[in-house]
Amino acid sequence: MLPLAADTLLPVNATLAVALVVLLLAATAVTALFRLAPDESYGRAREVVTAGVRAALQLAAVSLVIGWAVHRTAGLIGFLLLMFAVATRTAGRRITGNGTWWWAALPIAVPVAPVITALVLTGLLTVPGIAVVPVTGILIGGALTATVLAGRRALDEVAGRYGEVEAALSLGLPPRDAHLEVARGAASDALLPALDQTRTVGLVTLPGAFVGMLLAGASPVQAGTVQVFVLIALLAVEAVSVALTLELVARRILHRTDT
Repeated sequence: MLPLAADTLLPVNATLAVALVVLLLAATAVTALFRLAPDESYGRAREVVTAGVRAALQLAAVSLVIGWAVHRTAGLIGFLLLMFAVATRTAGRRITGNGTWWWAALPIAVPVAPVITALVLTGLLTVPGIAVVPVTGILIGGALTATVLAGRRALDEVAGRYGEVEAALSLGLPPRDAHLEVARGAASDALLPALDQTRTVGLVTLPGAFVGMLLAGASPVQAGTVQVFVLIALLAVEAVSVALTLELVARRILHRTDT
């Protein structure tokens, strides 16, 4: 592997800190100015500030933890479980405010766990080892996004078209099938970000795994191969996440109090 050139990465200095603050303030100002919130309030602007500050603090802490955990199997597994727990909480609370939120763990764990296990068993990932952290994080992040989008879109569709659900029930359809008829199309839109990213890779965007490997000294072929694997793995993971989330909504296992 080629040595990493010092000028290929953003320098960590006061200039970078100022740039980050300016960008965060710009995002906050635009969000507040145009009231980019469901209730036309300034709530999203506060969320932008909170998200930015949390990201900086969390990444600082995580960088220290990862440096310790990657050399210890128990520590690494514990860190991965923490990632999963946070993803479940985040996804579940984005979908619903009631006690069914924890069911979001299912569409995140079911597709991600077998993929990571298979990669470890085949030797493509080693435990302990640094590579398992970003790969698992990418897959959990994709499952989280797909679960949130599918869950919110499905529940919104059911709420907005509940008359059609009742009509289907009156025709003799089981409750699951009646909900599926209404929610399936909307939930399937959760796959669009992953599909668009895969279709346009290299033409519109250069994803993080590809760029990161190039900066680390890998050849373009190596970086491209890893990125293709990541994109296809994300498609598989997110497809399962969407399907399971839709099933949970259709069976009324994951729901809102008003639907």
